[in-house]
Amino acid sequence: MGRNTQTSAKMTLAAGGVMTDRGGIGEPKEDPFAHYVRQGSPSQRALTAAWQAGIGLQAVDGLAPSPYLITTARSSIEGEITLDEVQCLVNSYYQQNPQRGVNRVEEADKVATRVAQVLSEDGFVFSAAQYLAIHRRLFAGIYPQAGKVRTYNISKQEWVLDADTVTYGNAADLMVTLEYDLALERAFSYRGLSTAEIIGHLVSFVARLWQIHLFDEGNTRTTAVFFIKYLRTLGFTVDNTAFSKHAWYFRNALVRANYENLTAGIHETNEYLVKFLRNLLLGEENQLKNRYLHISGLVSTAQNQAFESNGQEVFPETEDITSADNGTLSKQQDIVSKTQDIEWAGLSPISARHAQKLFDSFGNEEVFSRSQVTAILGITPSPASELLRKLPAASLISKVKGKGKGKYRFTPLQPEGGAN
Repeated sequence: MGRNTQTSAKMTLAAGGVMTDRGGIGEPKEDPFAHYVRQGSPSQRALTAAWQAGIGLQAVDGLAPSPYLITTARSSIEGEITLDEVQCLVNSYYQQNPQRGVNRVEEADKVATRVAQVLSEDGFVFSAAQYLAIHRRLFAGIYPQAGKVRTYNISKQEWVLDADTVTYGNAADLMVTLEYDLALERAFSYRGLSTAEIIGHLVSFVARLWQIHLFDEGNTRTTAVFFIKYLRTLGFTVDNTAFSKHAWYFRNALVRANYENLTAGIHETNEYLVKFLRNLLLGEENQLKNRYLHISGLVSTAQNQAFESNGQEVFPETEDITSADNGTLSKQQDIVSKTQDIEWAGLSPISARHAQKLFDSFGNEEVFSRSQVTAILGITPSPASELLRKLPAASLISKVKGKGKGKYRFTPLQPEGGAN
């Protein structure tokens, strides 16, 4: 079975997965489980949802699963093997091939499998003991302190905060704080509340829970699993697509809900978590883009200036901008956002202007070459080559394979490193 699974993994990769330098699948062109969502039996759809959450949540730490796990997960959805057998296969795979576990891909595979297991089980108790037990189960054998409360204070540089940190729970008070927050939620009554009020309260609860940061590592993944299971006890049907595609957004939204800097005019805000939760629970399609969460405010400021219609501000994350201009306004919206990515990349003003002009011409989809760069910017081949060296280093463009030599395309902003 192991040999066949490894062979199938290669087929999975060829069918649309993209190998990352971590050995996992990064940004596959198509959801590897989409078939089961559309055409699977009820039991297959339920197990698919568990796998989607388990695999997607690894992105909060900058991790991606291996092709081997994707194929093995498919086998479990097909009913060929159980989740317990998946775990045994994954453990055996890394025992026999320890070199494949570099860059934490082994962690991604094992934790994704365990998340799928926990989410596939009905049992749940809303308690501190359950919260600790989930962390222990997800990270046993991976983190030495799995299931144990941290004993020191922490800070974490956050991309979304320009390298500043959230103020996390004090190490001496962590269990007291956890018990207090759970007691408040346990005593809260949702009776008579509107949908918006219910979601608003749930957002506040999960933001407080996460802010405690009870553990050394693995806090976001533990909080997400606990929260999903709690939502089910409240009668919600959870659409795990939000976690499978936007786990890093979820973490950044938690950060923004717990960060305040009055001297800089920055306040805690739940607005981003509300959008995420409305997608998660109501099936809405709010646009979830990480660049909108950055505290610089540059994106929002530019949008406020650039997108006014009859005196009203139009925010791209909540408005579907379509008009008689055949999409020109929507393209401007993307350009404004991309401008901020270019500025954050630390390019010189001249390089940033050149990059902006190229993006104005090509957008995110069109492939271009050095000769086109020289023509559009009016520069000679030598500085064009230098620019094409700088932009990939800033993660703004990437080389395109299969289109001939020296072809490039703009790429979306990616997370810088992992977090928990």
